[in-house]
Amino acid sequence: MADIVDAKTRSRMMSGIRGKNTKPELLLRGELHSAGLRYRLHGAKLPGKPDLVFAKYHAVVFVHGCFWHRHENCRFATTPATRPEFWESKFTANVQRDAKSMAALLDMGWRVAVVWECALKDQPVGLVGKSVQEWLMKGVAPSLEIPATC
Repeated sequence: MADIVDAKTRSRMMSGIRGKNTKPELLLRGELHSAGLRYRLHGAKLPGKPDLVFAKYHAVVFVHGCFWHRHENCRFATTPATRPEFWESKFTANVQRDAKSMAALLDMGWRVAVVWECALKDQPVGLVGKSVQEWLMKGVAPSLEIPATC
């Protein structure tokens, strides 16, 4: 299937996709900050550059987009019809990099949470924020994943 826009327009559209400060990330950050939690952004010294770093709790939070990070069985994790082999290799590399980063963080003693984009779309942000806050405060589970009810 041919693309419906020309290459220059597609390039401009794709360059507008951000890796930091995405809408789901900003929503969760606002909720956690209003709950009194303080964090650092985009921990450059940690594997995978986590979106939120809670040094006090020795924990990090990734806010993953379902499309780019391939949330299994999610309606947002579609594959474009054009150049499917390109997209599959790109998605596979993303998933492998995520797994490697999370394993490295866990080996370093960090606790790791993943909040999926669909969770922030399908549930009230306050509910997702409360789940993350409880996980941080209790400090027992080494990892947490918050999907939607896809």
